[in-house]
Amino acid sequence: MIKEIKFTDNAINQINHLLSSKEKGSFFRIAIKGGGCSGFQYDFSFDSSKNDDDLCHENILIDKASADLLKGSEVDFVKELIGDSFKINNPQSKSSCGCGVSFSL
Repeated sequence: MIKEIKFTDNAINQINHLLSSKEKGSFFRIAIKGGGCSGFQYDFSFDSSKNDDDLCHENILIDKASADLLKGSEVDFVKELIGDSFKINNPQSKSSCGCGVSFSL
């Protein structure tokens, strides 16, 4: 179970909406990968299976290593003039790039 990461109602609603068009039993995966202009970037994808090291919250999967880097974060879904997107407020992040997609620790 993912206890130290908060999901807003907007994020949960959007994840459920996205999963409604996927095959039954699909998961929404959040991961942190190396890359981007600041060193790390958030990755959102769909998965049909759960791995042994995955933490689960309802229909959301986060691998253990990513969960450690997301500890204390809030996952939100926002609608802005530049587009709709998931936003993560990560207190462990030291800086982020101008587009908000990548960050450094």
